[in-house]
Amino acid sequence: MAPASSFPIKVGHIHDVQELMQANEPHVPERFIRNKVETQASATTASNIPVVDLSKLLNGDETEFQSEMLKLSASCEEWGFFQVINHGIDEEVLSDIEKVAMEFFMLPAEEKRKRPIAPGMIQGYGQAFVFSEEQKLDWCNMLALAIEPFSFRDLSLWPIYPPTFSESLENYSREINKLCQSLLRFIAMTLSLNKNVFEEIFGEAVQAVRMNYYPPCPRPDDVNGLSPHSDGSGLTVLLQRKGSSAGLQILNNDTWVSVDPIPNALIINIGDTLEVLTNGKYKSVEHRAITHKEKDRLSIVSFYAPSYDKEIGPMPEMVDENNHANYKIYSQGEYSKHYVTNKLQGKKTLDFAKIHP
Repeated sequence: MAPASSFPIKVGHIHDVQELMQANEPHVPERFIRNKVETQASATTASNIPVVDLSKLLNGDETEFQSEMLKLSASCEEWGFFQVINHGIDEEVLSDIEKVAMEFFMLPAEEKRKRPIAPGMIQGYGQAFVFSEEQKLDWCNMLALAIEPFSFRDLSLWPIYPPTFSESLENYSREINKLCQSLLRFIAMTLSLNKNVFEEIFGEAVQAVRMNYYPPCPRPDDVNGLSPHSDGSGLTVLLQRKGSSAGLQILNNDTWVSVDPIPNALIINIGDTLEVLTNGKYKSVEHRAITHKEKDRLSIVSFYAPSYDKEIGPMPEMVDENNHANYKIYSQGEYSKHYVTNKLQGKKTLDFAKIHP
């Protein structure tokens, strides 16, 4: 999430969805309205989304460990998503980041607009991935910030209100970093690889956060909260504020499936980079956010990816005479730039890395 290179861009006026709601606008501007194919609402409650108990991987007996490893392996291969419980992050750390994020989004619009997403960039407040006046907008306000390495941060975009914002974000991100390192070790083991292989590949990992606020929408069936997409990361970690409306949906077997978050759990998903490294065994999955007519939603999404100077491609252990390489070798920085300079459009961004027969 280092800033992408600037390029010519013309996006016209972009409505702030919170301002629209505060003005009690009865109509949703045409620029948010999608066709029915894009907003198809067919979904089932995802009671069977896998749940992984990290404490059993870290401290369980042999039977518990093996059972949880099988569950983790199936989660990565069949779903690309799972919820992790007993992850070891203090509930106060989770509550603090939810609190300061919500306080930021409740600030007056003029205060939030002091930290705008600039054309051709992705850090800041507003809407990202908007590249033309014709492009449809998502019913969402977001704040995106680079966390690690420190040199990627644009501190002028970090909110000074609420006063504890930076401290809470630092504490939360530090815990997410440790969680991702731990999960990647176990994911490596599900592939019968050295448990430290991803740590070696990732190097000085890149970490970023995107806070998404979805106010209620008068026409929730006609808009997208966040357009369908896969993530360009290695792993993504999502925290949803307690009391928020359910909004995350994932595409599983061509059906949009709603994810009902477990309190204090974190939702994990496989990113494009892990799909490439595993030569497609573990795939990134399209997901989206929907809105609600009466309830709002806040999600805090952390991205964990390899250092931008690292070369990425299928790991040698994942390629043999029966499994040819499905992806080319490229630099992570090259892919990141490609990702942030294209609109969210399913898994189309990953075409960049695919070897086409």
